[in-house]
This record gives sequence, structure tokens and C-alpha cells, in this order.
Amino acid sequence: MSFKVEVGPPQISIHQGHTVLVSESDGQIGWPSDRGLYFFDTRMISAWALYANGESWELLNGGAVAHDAARIHLTNRAFLTEDGTIPERTLGLVLARAVAGGLHEDIDIANHGGKPVRFNLELAIRSDFADIFEVKSNKIVRRGRIATHWSEAAQRLRTVYRHKDFERTVSLTAHTDAGPGVYANGRLSFEVKLAPGATWHACLLYDLTDGETRHPAPHDCAQDAHRSDHARGRADWQQRVLKLRTSNEEFYRFYRQAIEDMAALRLPVAGTDHMVFVPAAGLPWFVALFGRDSLIVSLQSLIVWPEFARGALDVLGRWQARERDDYRDAEPGKILHELRLGELAHFKLIPHTPYYGTADATPLYLVVLHAAWRATGDLALLHRHLPNAEAALAWIDDWGDRDGDGFQEYQTRSPVGYENMAWKDSGDSMTYADGTPVKGPKALCELQGYVYDAWLRMAELYDALGKPDRAGVLRAKAAALFEKFNATFWNEEEGFYAYMLDGEKRPVWTVASNPGHLLFSGLVPEDRAGRVIARLLAPDMESGWGIRTLSADHPAYNPYSYQNGSVWAHDNGLIALGCKRYGFDREAGQIARAISGAAGHFLLNQVPELYAGLPRRPDGFPVQYLGANVPQAWAAGSAFMLVQAMLGLEPHAARGVLYVDPWLPPWLPDLTLLDLRLGAHTLDLRFWRDGETTRYEVLRGDPALVQTRAAAELRRQLRDGGAA
Repeated sequence: MSFKVEVGPPQISIHQGHTVLVSESDGQIGWPSDRGLYFFDTRMISAWALYANGESWELLNGGAVAHDAARIHLTNRAFLTEDGTIPERTLGLVLARAVAGGLHEDIDIANHGGKPVRFNLELAIRSDFADIFEVKSNKIVRRGRIATHWSEAAQRLRTVYRHKDFERTVSLTAHTDAGPGVYANGRLSFEVKLAPGATWHACLLYDLTDGETRHPAPHDCAQDAHRSDHARGRADWQQRVLKLRTSNEEFYRFYRQAIEDMAALRLPVAGTDHMVFVPAAGLPWFVALFGRDSLIVSLQSLIVWPEFARGALDVLGRWQARERDDYRDAEPGKILHELRLGELAHFKLIPHTPYYGTADATPLYLVVLHAAWRATGDLALLHRHLPNAEAALAWIDDWGDRDGDGFQEYQTRSPVGYENMAWKDSGDSMTYADGTPVKGPKALCELQGYVYDAWLRMAELYDALGKPDRAGVLRAKAAALFEKFNATFWNEEEGFYAYMLDGEKRPVWTVASNPGHLLFSGLVPEDRAGRVIARLLAPDMESGWGIRTLSADHPAYNPYSYQNGSVWAHDNGLIALGCKRYGFDREAGQIARAISGAAGHFLLNQVPELYAGLPRRPDGFPVQYLGANVPQAWAAGSAFMLVQAMLGLEPHAARGVLYVDPWLPPWLPDLTLLDLRLGAHTLDLRFWRDGETTRYEVLRGDPALVQTRAAAELRRQLRDGGAA
């Protein structure tokens, strides 16, 4: 049995929508710490502790039983009462929690002793209403005032934070099956009297208010959370999306957990049902709307549920920038990077209102629009978002290419803006080959690939809309970029591409994973693809647990760093799909094996945001990155993209066809897909290895809808505009 790696310190995290509760393993929220009950980027509860006559309880077991519910079993230490000592382990306490807007807590106490007991159950609770950015940085500034009011008649403790026109409120209402509680000295206390074998129950309902909008706690007890509307919606999502069967239990669990993680990270989209949503980027720090993350997850998830991308296209389209705002790095047509809703954002002390400091979300919006149209066949989707697409195309020309040289560059104009605006956005992730930081405008290689891909995809959309002249212009621009990029970025001796051009337009020859995205985008000539892939899979790049973000031979390499030698599953998924699109089946399978193998070692087979880039040993396991988010949306979505890569799945619902180009590696001898959507059609497909060949059959649906077509051929057809 493989060693299971737990990511992060021992704690319990549950969440739903914009509400996140992070506690210690025994349910307490210690102070000071970064744990607490968070709601719209504000920490509503910063300390929570439960006592029996002043004595703390002892943990037996506890954990999350679903992404939105937890159950914790505690017992008593020996403590004194008026009636004498209550021996240790006489009492059993079960703390159950469920979040859905607000928080519902159940406290159940049982007397397992042979004598009656009487004691005070005390809840010590505090609220600091700190902004999540300040909690994360451990630099908390109190700006407003906190007021607390206890209503004995209503059994309600109401705590309000006000700072000018910014307000947050938490209202705790107690319901018990015995006498009422009292509040004094910062503690809510209940007198508990229990005969031998008797039980005591209390419900604590935390209603949370965001300004004028109240988000009530779930009414039903936490033990009934599995019967809530949210639970039914989650179950419906899991039932209706693409399901997978395989004899490889490791890969099955990896995929199954990814489906659960995606359901858990949903941020609802107004006016839609539970099947259309935007995923939060990750827990606990990134429960917010992100541009790049939502778009990449949309690409990953199109085979799982074709309608998935509608949420990202709608919401990001609504927030598309209309004017220039240097503080927020906004320009007309640009897609946002991150939207925050806490106090710092409210008073514009941070630019996340939203912040537009991303150079890749805008071309990726166009890539997703095309992919969503292909997956759904919905021409109305194109018409709806065509104004957004036109604005995005204009941004690429007018703002993305800052100096008019034909390449995309970025540099912040904001005094608090990000130095780096690609997916590797940490401040130290862009270095020269000698390890010194690259400053100034940066023309990253993958940005050129995303734009190239976006132009070709938009050309096909314009063909579908009856605008061949516009399509021709975009194909010509893509062809020109193809020639110029390959003349400028290619290193013939290394057989690899430059990481970027620096502010002086000099190539930066650092070996990193970013050129792997060029395979996904199709910006690599066919006669160079093999060399690029071989370089990515060389020992200094491929750790055995996946391709590293940076070569282990680089002076800045650190396997424990955020983006200078760590492994990111989504990065590997994009590279694997790129390998497939150039006909390198075995290499795509090799990458899939590495990520699936890592997943098998993590608790619940749940891939975190990233992990250390240490080399794999026969007796080893992947090592966590401290602070990694888990669950994390595009880490989960990597499972879906790896399936697409190995099976060569390319839906084209507008033509009524699902193209397949399957090659299953020996470690994954069979895959069965159930409920695969193609427009209005639903298919079940079985794939299996037959010697070195992978065969398939259609188990349900019209076999004529499925056609074998090489992924490389489909890539060439998109480039040339030919009919499939």
C-alpha cells in the first residue's frame, strides 16, 4: 500500500461558494493563526474554542465528510464539578458542521458513565473581521469598529463590523433541548445535566451578512447535510457529467476525485442552474473569480460537461475591461485576472476590484469560446459573445503588443501591480540562464502560442459566421507570427525555445516548462516537435512525478519553490495534450502516468495545486509544497485533459462528429466513457489495448457520430482552414 501524503498542516477545511471554514483537527480555531470562518474574503470568526468547566476537550477523530460538512469526535479530560470529578472519557461529544451561505453547528453530548453529571459547556468565540489578504500576509490592520450584542430572549449573539460604508455581520443563534444559554465574559455558556446514558443537543446557527445581503445558516442539522439542495445538486452534477471506468484503480480514483473537486469549487452564476458555474481557483486562499484559472479549467472540462465553459464566458465577458485604468492594469477588451470582495478591495487599497494583471486570459478567452462552440455546436453562443471576442482581438493588437513588433509583451503600470502576468506569476519565476531576474517588458513564449491559437480558432468561428474575409485576415496574421516566432525564439543547438524575450528583445535561454504550451497551441513546426518533447522529458526536466517548471540544472532551481522547479499538474496536462496533437502518443502517456502516479500517493487521490520537483525514487513518494491549495481547480482538471490526450478526443458538435485518436499505454489497458455529450447526443465508448493497437466500440449512441482522425491532422486542418 502506498504512503499517503497529506498536504498542509493537520486541519479541517469545508466550504461552499464564498464561505470557507478552516479549523484545527479538533474543530477549534486557535488564535493567532490563519484559520477561521471566511466569507466574501473576510474572516468572520477568528477564534473558537469549546470547554467543559474551563477544561478543553480531547480529540478522538475528525475530518471532512464532504466538501461542505465535517464531523469531529471528542471526549472529556478529567475535570472538577460541584458534584465531584468527572473521570476522563466519561463524556462523548460530537461536533458536526455544515456550510451553505452560513454555518450550522450541532453539538451532541452523551454521558457514558454510571452517574449523573452536571457542568457548564462554554463556547469562547471572537471575530476580527480581517481581510483575507492581511491574514495571509500576517499583517492585520484594524480600520473599523466591532460591536457585539447579546439577546437573551432570542438566544442570539450578534457581532457587527463597520468601517464607513463597509459592513460585515455574524449572528449566532443557539437552539438547545434544555435550558437557555447565557453570554458573559466573552463566552456563551450552557448548563448541561445528563443522567447515565442521556444525551444533550444544541444547534448553533451562524447567519452571515455581506452589507445588506443576509446569508442564512442551513436550517437542517449537519447530519442531514447530505439531503440538502446543495448536496442534491452536487450529486446531480456527478451523475450527469462524463463518467469513467477502468481496471486501473489508481487512475479511476484520480478521475473520480477530480469530478468531486470540481463540484466542490463551484461559484454559482446568477441566472443558471447547478450545472453551469465558474470554479473557484482553490482552497483556502483562492475562493474567488479568476480569469486564467477559470478559462483553463473550462478547456480541461469540455469533454466532461460541454456546457461548463458557459459560466466562465458569461461572467468574464461581463467583467471585460471597458477603459484604461493603470492602477488595476486594465485596458479596453482585457479579461480580468482576479476579483476580490473584502475590505481592502472595497476601499481600493488593493487593485482587485477586479485586477486585470494577466496577459494570457484575453487570448485564452478566445480559445475557450471556440472550444465551447465545437463542444456544443451552439451558434447562439458565438453571437452572444462575439462583441467580447471582437474587443479581445482588438486588445491583442492594440495593448497586448506594446511596442508593435508583432509579439505580446506585458509590464505593469500599477504601483501595486504584478511583476509577472503569465501563469507563472510569482515574483522570482522569470530568470536568465545565470539565475538573475528578468525585468522590464517580457514577451513570454507561451503568450505568442496562445495568440496564434486564438487567431486560428477565431478564423474558424468567422467562417462559421459567414465572414471569410475576416477569417482570412486572422489566418494571415497567424502565419506571420508563426514565421517570426520560430525565427526569433528557436535555439537550434539546444533544440528548444527561449523562455521569453526580455525588455531589450534578447532571448532568455532558460530551460523551463513554458515552451511545452507551444505544442498545445500548435506554434511548433512538425520537424521541431520531437526535439522540444525530448528536451521536456530529459532527466533535468522530467522528475518522474511530472515535468518540472524549471530545469534542475538551472542556478535558480529549487524543488520546494513555487514555480522554479516544482511540478504543476495542469502544466503537465497541457503539455501532454500538446504531445498528442503532434502525434507523440507514448510521450503523452508517459506524462499521464507520472501525474496519475503522484495522485495515487496523495490523500484521497486529490492532486494539490503543485508539489515538489524532487526526483522520483523506487521507494519514494511525491513531497508536498507547503501552502499548496487543495482542492485546486486546474489541478483537478488535469485528469480530464490527460484523458483527452490519451484518447485523442476532439468534439465538433457543429459537424455532428466526435473525432478520436486513441492510444492507451500499457499501464492503462482499458477506459470506458459513459455519458459523453456531443451537442444533443450522448455516447458511451469503450477503449482497450489490443497488442500495440488501441481499439474502441460505441456502446450507446449512433456509431456514425464517432470518427477516427489523427490529432495531428486535425491540428493542421485548423491551421489551414480545411474541412475535416
